[in-house]
Amino acid sequence: MQEINLQVVNNGDRLDRWLSQNLPDLSRSRLQKLIEEGKISLNDEICTSKKTKLATGDRLKINIPPLQQLDLTPEAIPLDILYEDDELIIVNKPAGMVVHPAPGHSTGTLVHALLARCDRLAGIGGVERPGIVHRLDKDTTGAIVVAKSDRAHQDLQRQIQAKTARREYWGIVYGVFAAVTGEIDFPVGRHPVDRKKMAVVPLNRGGRTATTHWKIIERFGNYTLMQFVLETGRTHQIRVHCSHAGHPIVGDPLYSSGRSIKVNLSGQALHARKLSLTHPVSGKLIEAIAPLPAEFTKLLKVLRNRSKN
Repeated sequence: MQEINLQVVNNGDRLDRWLSQNLPDLSRSRLQKLIEEGKISLNDEICTSKKTKLATGDRLKINIPPLQQLDLTPEAIPLDILYEDDELIIVNKPAGMVVHPAPGHSTGTLVHALLARCDRLAGIGGVERPGIVHRLDKDTTGAIVVAKSDRAHQDLQRQIQAKTARREYWGIVYGVFAAVTGEIDFPVGRHPVDRKKMAVVPLNRGGRTATTHWKIIERFGNYTLMQFVLETGRTHQIRVHCSHAGHPIVGDPLYSSGRSIKVNLSGQALHARKLSLTHPVSGKLIEAIAPLPAEFTKLLKVLRNRSKN
């Protein structure tokens, strides 16, 4: 058990906000949890309200329990590293890899691989999802950032929420959009019948706002290479939006409405090509570009050849 003693030198702020400003290595959510668990004392009295107002001279004692041990076995799975330092790591995730443990995927996840590589990862951002800031679907390839420290996790989550981190995807869709650029702005939520799927769902029925910006990169007959930039990050967002627009992602097993293409694909032709973010400590811009996977490149070659004939 680690004990930290602090004294308030500026009054008027609420407890969780003051602690967050004065303990930057701990996320605000973790501090709020410590408050709820009675791990923080104010003037020798346990304080369980995060909204408590502080006054100059108040004495705070923070008891930080040891990190909960992960019930996960690290697995030495090879990773394609795009960027790495003491605060974060950016990986080019392959198709078929699940990001974190979930029902039916108790081994072989990105988290298992990272635990074998990064000693500091355990305990950051949750027991089953250490360091995870955002997700990629199992068969979506490309750049994903994972935090190595609590402060990096907090800052990267803030960047995702504030939309200052830019996530650019490339995807191949059926058909051709009428314009060259545009956006799809429909709320996304759990499918009302098929619980394995997401769908465009009205806000008053559980949908959440979702905006996808798109641009045509190249056309090949009845197929199109698209660039997508996420403004929000709902589950299956690009896949649902494209399907709703009548142009599902090629190879998508859930949303391509039974369409097929005579090229072997292990999943949907969707790739997180570029991730741009501000380093949580140095403040420098980081741009990680994930090379297109072999299947994606092969599909582009096939479509280009077909369109010429």
